[in-house]
Amino acid sequence: MSQGYRSRNSTADRALDILLLFRDDVLVLTGNRVAEHLGVARSTAYRYLQSLTSMGFLEENEVGAGFRLGPRVFDLARIARRGVGLSELARPVMRDLAQTTGHPVLLTRRTGTAVVCLEREDVSQALRLSYERGQVLPLNAGAAALALIAWVPQAELAELLDTPLTRFTEATVTDPAVLMARLAQIRERGHAVARGELDPDVLGVAAPVRGRDGGVVAALSIAALAHRVSDEEVPMVVSAVTKAAGELTDLVIRLDAA
Repeated sequence: MSQGYRSRNSTADRALDILLLFRDDVLVLTGNRVAEHLGVARSTAYRYLQSLTSMGFLEENEVGAGFRLGPRVFDLARIARRGVGLSELARPVMRDLAQTTGHPVLLTRRTGTAVVCLEREDVSQALRLSYERGQVLPLNAGAAALALIAWVPQAELAELLDTPLTRFTEATVTDPAVLMARLAQIRERGHAVARGELDPDVLGVAAPVRGRDGGVVAALSIAALAHRVSDEEVPMVVSAVTKAAGELTDLVIRLDAA
């Protein structure tokens, strides 16, 4: 189970390895340095560097050869600072939800074209999740991701889905038209339920957390071994998750109004 998501994303792991090479005394990376660190050919290292550059995580150094951190990293840092307050508000709600359902609880938010796990609350017999704090997750798979993008404006949503969608399991939705219809159902119901779409044996139930303007600022979700939650039990889990998401929404709105 712990191998689930990460083992299918070695490219993402290597991209993170490159970003983690930056330190106070290492402000610029060369292709040779990256190739040596990853144990790959220099041409392969440059492909990783160019990919990160195209997404804004890196930019070419104007002074000389090499790459430095790009504007997208600073955007993520800004969002992370905003997320600290949200995490602090969420922890008591997450603990209560974990105790009520007996399942691990996740707090996630969307960052551009990805979903980031901000917080995780375990229970005594917790499922060993591959989703850790800071883990970057895809947009098209899993209840938390679907709850986050279901209320995105249609034009923006069409742009987000205008790219090949990755299949993680047989249940993953990769057809944009099918996914758009699925998101419409989630908006109507107010929550998302996903079985085996990101990891084959995991059931996820998620609900949106809203800010003062009504926009979705995060998602609160549970992740459980699918065989431990029958179809008859799902409505009870949905009720607990949506109630907790509503409580967190109230806290966020009060904080924004303060």
